Amino acid sequence: MKFRAAIAVIAAAGLDQVLAIVVECPIESDFRPLSAGQFIEAANPGWNAGNTLDAVPNEGSWNNAPLQNSTLTHVKAAGYKSVRIPVTYADHFVSGSPEWKINSTWLQRVSDVVDMATSQGLYVITNMHHDSWSWADVSKPDANQTMIQEKFYASWLQIAKTLSCKSAMVAFEPINEPPGTTEEHAGHLDKLNKLFLKALGETGGYNSQRVVTLSNLGMGADRIQLFKRPENITNPWAYQFHFYSPYDFIFSAWGKTVWGSPADKAAVVAELTSVRGNFSASDSDVPILLGEFDASQLNLEPAARWKWFDFVVRTAKSLGMTTVLWDNGLDNLDRQTGIWRDKIAVDITMAVLRGENNSLADSTTDASATTQESSAYAFNKVGNTVTDKTLPFIMNGNNFTNLTLGSTLLKEGEDYTLGESAVTLKQAFLSKYLHATAEPGTKANITVSFSAGAQSQIELVQWDVPTLSWYSVPAKEIAKGSDLQIPITWKGLHRVAAVKIATTEGAYLFDDWTQYLPDLQKGRGTFNSQWNFDHDRVIITKAAVEAVVASGKNTTFTFEFYPRAAGNGNVVQYTLTA
Repeated sequence: MKFRAAIAVIAAAGLDQVLAIVVECPIESDFRPLSAGQFIEAANPGWNAGNTLDAVPNEGSWNNAPLQNSTLTHVKAAGYKSVRIPVTYADHFVSGSPEWKINSTWLQRVSDVVDMATSQGLYVITNMHHDSWSWADVSKPDANQTMIQEKFYASWLQIAKTLSCKSAMVAFEPINEPPGTTEEHAGHLDKLNKLFLKALGETGGYNSQRVVTLSNLGMGADRIQLFKRPENITNPWAYQFHFYSPYDFIFSAWGKTVWGSPADKAAVVAELTSVRGNFSASDSDVPILLGEFDASQLNLEPAARWKWFDFVVRTAKSLGMTTVLWDNGLDNLDRQTGIWRDKIAVDITMAVLRGENNSLADSTTDASATTQESSAYAFNKVGNTVTDKTLPFIMNGNNFTNLTLGSTLLKEGEDYTLGESAVTLKQAFLSKYLHATAEPGTKANITVSFSAGAQSQIELVQWDVPTLSWYSVPAKEIAKGSDLQIPITWKGLHRVAAVKIATTEGAYLFDDWTQYLPDLQKGRGTFNSQWNFDHDRVIITKAAVEAVVASGKNTTFTFEFYPRAAGNGNVVQYTLTA
């Protein structure tokens, strides 16, 4: 049997054409309306299918193949309860004003992926994603607000109609990270939110009962005071924000490669608490979705990353917030193999939500320290004789249970000894992998288990100074608009810690204010902005090359590696001559 939803006759602001929409839904006994609080609680934790349906111009255009059911199987098996499905519609319009018709094949693909997730028992949040900057940027000085509103409304009429009969496990988010900084911009966003809600109310099906998430400009905590609760909202709603903080740690800016000091933790608490505290007494119970957060394993020191994950998820939980991991297909889940690139971070999240304490590899937290230590590694330099390595852990009330290498249980007293909060790996054991003449590279990974919480890992690394294929080039010889990609022979970890960028006269080419930062941060550039790396190259970005050309100064890029310490020689220098 079917029921016919109300026929909606819609006259949108800025639309001259009247649209008639008829939605028929099967009578489904399993559609049980959820409050926003019920939905947000059931969706914790969540995972983002990033760089997929939100890719431009199409799914598969970026670094991921079209989403497969097997990927969601891996996500669910890891313990995630929901998936946020970002979708960019910008390149899928097949007509212009006033209908702004979206390609029906694309709408069907979105519908199919939503079904793919819910069929596995995963809750879904789906949105309009990069449309926010491609055509719906309300903050541009020359923005055609009438066109944006018309197109936005017409879009959500079609999206909502397509998804109108989905179960209560599907929630909508109007638009991702809308640009803007002022009250005027916030006013434009408020109009879009109202049009979004109007579209849901006028497309029938279950949309008038569906959970929605609303947000502020940019979706960070810094502009939350500009958020305006839509008047007379009838849909159950939650507030969504995103968290990538502190900027210098998350984005490997200005040489910050440590995290976890009391000040670092206080900043997290202050920022997340400010989101919870923004709502008035009447809205104090508004559910909150932390819709994106991540600290990438690609470029961050793992012990610092694990501490960040544990503290952020634990703080969010204490404030009643649901966390949704951002994953662009490079940072976390290898979608081809189903292997998590940093399973420890995933397990840390799950343990926190189970109410368990995690024991964590300790690492330097003082940014002013000139030597940075990490219990995620046991390092030995080529030419040195290995000695016992004592590695401290933050136990958080747990006890050590065992150490394993693959399926082999290591022997306490022979391979290692345990202190109250430290593991000492014995010289006799380490020398099987690390010694003066061992080839550089990762030699083994030891799993450390505890009485509760996630496991940890100690990576045994033999290191020497990497070598480059060449060490200098005239900047003007680099093709205009191109990055400079320099082949590297890694001799230890395949990872750059930081890059110092200075002219041969000693001036910092970027952010000269970093002269006031600690020694391991002075003059350092920012990952992706001025430097990068991949599996066999270090990269000086086109922006950095252009800055050298513009300066007319010979400039040295000092690539620094782990282990990181002032004067340990674990650096290579590359010079762009002007």
